[in-house]
Amino acid sequence: MITGKIIKGIGGFYYVETADTVYECKARGNFRNKKIIPLVGDNVEITVNENAENRIENILPRKNSLIRPPLANIDQLFIVSSIVDPAVNTYNIDKMTALAEYKGIEPVIVFTKIDLCADYSKYADIYLKSGFTVITCNNLNGEGAEKVFPLLKNKTSAFSGNTGVGKSSLLNAIDPKLALKTGETSKKLGRGKHTTRHCELYKVGGGYVADTPGFSSLDLEKSETILKDDLFDCFREFKPYFGLCKFTSCAHINEKGCAVCAAVKSGDIPESRHNSYVKMYNDVKNIKEWEISK
Repeated sequence: MITGKIIKGIGGFYYVETADTVYECKARGNFRNKKIIPLVGDNVEITVNENAENRIENILPRKNSLIRPPLANIDQLFIVSSIVDPAVNTYNIDKMTALAEYKGIEPVIVFTKIDLCADYSKYADIYLKSGFTVITCNNLNGEGAEKVFPLLKNKTSAFSGNTGVGKSSLLNAIDPKLALKTGETSKKLGRGKHTTRHCELYKVGGGYVADTPGFSSLDLEKSETILKDDLFDCFREFKPYFGLCKFTSCAHINEKGCAVCAAVKSGDIPESRHNSYVKMYNDVKNIKEWEISK
């Protein structure tokens, strides 16, 4: 057995990087019977065969996984949002941060295209106040991208955001050798054309980076559900107020004696973040755990 990491999966073939080379492999036939799907990022054991296909024999235990995009063992999630074209949508960012927290992935907020808007700091301040690392990038001269680079070392990172926000442009600024395709935002639709077609890990900055297709807040609604009882823990700025509400059954919406609501009113918790929490809570409040297919 040889141990390696899946760095690309396409057309039923998996490309496994080992200590000395990359092997093209197929998955064992009984994976399908057990409804096991290898994911990019999986650490696996493979057999190498001279006169037959190389084969993935075992998938080692995962730290975490996402359904869409299909990725495993992610350490940090760079949530990329442009300031304009398309405009900032804090609710979409907050859904992404909540998912990252839920999955045990460290979120990093990246705002691009700050060269097109002088009033970008108000958005950065929301997330700095909420306890996140925030990076701002100038797409005109690439300034800010260098702050991403040192965060990549010894990590497996994914970049997310709605199309047109500049994910591939950011990665190209970090490492021009990637030469990832980029697409301009459609003026008619207000969103960019999909430029990334499959999940793949690239070696950048001493770690792995995934540039993924269609990884946006819309995909969360289709593939990931955070139940209402788990939402509180997905907003890190709420945690200092745990157990301080007047009623133990407090949902932190607008209840009397709610410590979280009081913190919003005093400005200690950004109002937009609480608004996102309330919307997410209301969207899932009637969903039971047994209703979610595993």
